[in-house]
Amino acid sequence: MNLTRKLLGATAVTALLAGTAFADPAMIYDMGGKFDKSFNEAAYNGAERWAQETGGTYRDIEMQSEAQREQALRRLAESGSNPIVMTGFAFMSVLEEVAPDYPDTTFTIIDGVVDQPNVRSVVFTEHEGSFLVGMLAGMASESGTVGFVGGMDIPLIRRFACGYVQGVVAANPDATVIVNYTGTTPAAWNDPVRGGEITSAQISQGADVVYAAAGGTGVGVLQTAADSGILSIGVDSNQNHLHPGQVLTSMLKRVDNAVYAAMSEGPGMETGIQVMDLAAGGVGWALDENNEALITEAMSEAVAAAEASIIAGEIAVHDYMSDNSCPISVN
Repeated sequence: MNLTRKLLGATAVTALLAGTAFADPAMIYDMGGKFDKSFNEAAYNGAERWAQETGGTYRDIEMQSEAQREQALRRLAESGSNPIVMTGFAFMSVLEEVAPDYPDTTFTIIDGVVDQPNVRSVVFTEHEGSFLVGMLAGMASESGTVGFVGGMDIPLIRRFACGYVQGVVAANPDATVIVNYTGTTPAAWNDPVRGGEITSAQISQGADVVYAAAGGTGVGVLQTAADSGILSIGVDSNQNHLHPGQVLTSMLKRVDNAVYAAMSEGPGMETGIQVMDLAAGGVGWALDENNEALITEAMSEAVAAAEASIIAGEIAVHDYMSDNSCPISVN
């Protein structure tokens, strides 16, 4: 049974956990909620897979404000949850402070790096997966113009954008890529209306394929694309089913595997930095009954060849995070 707790404030965290003692793992989702159909939901799916396969239980918390991060971490640690898994780079500074105070608790942070002996930092090569779906966008586009809608404008999301643009241009050197971001605060992850507005603006500029890397905001991107009769690309989770026949593919970021592994390995897990790249199956693209009619044999073969070349080191997809630059302009 999944023991879900939705916190409304720091006081609620205290009330929820006071007087409890357990050694089960715990999961804290970033802003946007665990049913965002994207990043957080992938984490949820990993935790649920662990619970179903082991019969174990876990606590999970949905963040409602930035102020809850430290309070939630400390209360879970004090109550004995171990390991504690959290999603999102925004936990980094808080975890840097909290982890040393609980040396017997193991923490896993997804999408962030914290240099503490009791922390596993899981990072993904989103630029590699985005390159592959960019190739598909470049080959599927009839107008020669495609779009990218990012969530919060941060280096991590620019990594998605940079990889995507490189893939589009690899498939079609003459293509135009329109890049926009939803905002500069965490609210950017959960604003589907704004996502839809940006998508409409990109469509008016000729985009006929739009890639959303924006958490819950991406739901609005995919919906607007479907309503407008153009193709979209989902992210993190397989979102092909949201609009069958209109989602070209989804860039898979296997957050579920990272969470499942952390909970399975438990407090004795190996800590340090864990890189989940294309070779390790950490990223990829989705092909299923919902989009198979959209992917031609030539497209599939081209992407498979590129994937093999990336893994072999023959294609080096530039990582925006390495120097905050991209060889192809992305705004």
